[in-house]
Amino acid sequence: MNGTVRRPLIGVSTYLEAEARWGVWTLPAALLPAGYPRLVQAAGGLAAMVPPDDPAYATDVVARLDAVVVAGGPDVEPSRYGAPRDARTGPPATERDAWELALIEAALATGTPLLGICRGMQLLNVALGGTLIQHLDGHAVARGVFGTHTVTPVPGTRYASAVPDASTDVPTYHHQAVDVLGRNLIASAHAADGTIEAVELPGPTWTLGVQWHPEMGTDTRLMESLVQAASRTHADSSIL
Repeated sequence: MNGTVRRPLIGVSTYLEAEARWGVWTLPAALLPAGYPRLVQAAGGLAAMVPPDDPAYATDVVARLDAVVVAGGPDVEPSRYGAPRDARTGPPATERDAWELALIEAALATGTPLLGICRGMQLLNVALGGTLIQHLDGHAVARGVFGTHTVTPVPGTRYASAVPDASTDVPTYHHQAVDVLGRNLIASAHAADGTIEAVELPGPTWTLGVQWHPEMGTDTRLMESLVQAASRTHADSSIL
């Protein structure tokens, strides 16, 4: 032992793209914007990319991680929450939906700390039986451009404990949002227009989703809260 503190391993789900280009190559790729691992690292964790796999392996993957982050990305397939497809809903990401829902279910079943970001928050809601608003105006500035708006925490929630400011400006880019909350989820932050901006499960297990993109900002407090929860979970499992 060298006396150094073990940094928890935080798995971050990835995009799965038919084509990505680097150097002379254009190939299918599992990838992740660098903001995600940089945020994990800045908050004191080790980042591991978790690309889509057979959903049957999700429990084995989660067992090797101290926490899970489900990243942003394409719209959730409306059939996952029993809705017809709106004309403004993006094309399906069937493989990602299946894999990330399995990751969420495994994290919930094992009490592994879980953070959903944008699409990840929406998937968490869907995994627990909730529904989504398929189009929402005013939460994206322009195609491919992150905007900023203010979110207000709900007092007494885990999110308010992690970020206790009366209000915070956050980086945002989305056109869908939570409609009916999933089982046992509570809203823990709202936008000025009333949109649910964060959800969480009350209780000892750290489970939270945010509609914005913390990886595009400089505020590490939310990720630090996840990393601290992951450290405690690892310490508890090491005792067993």
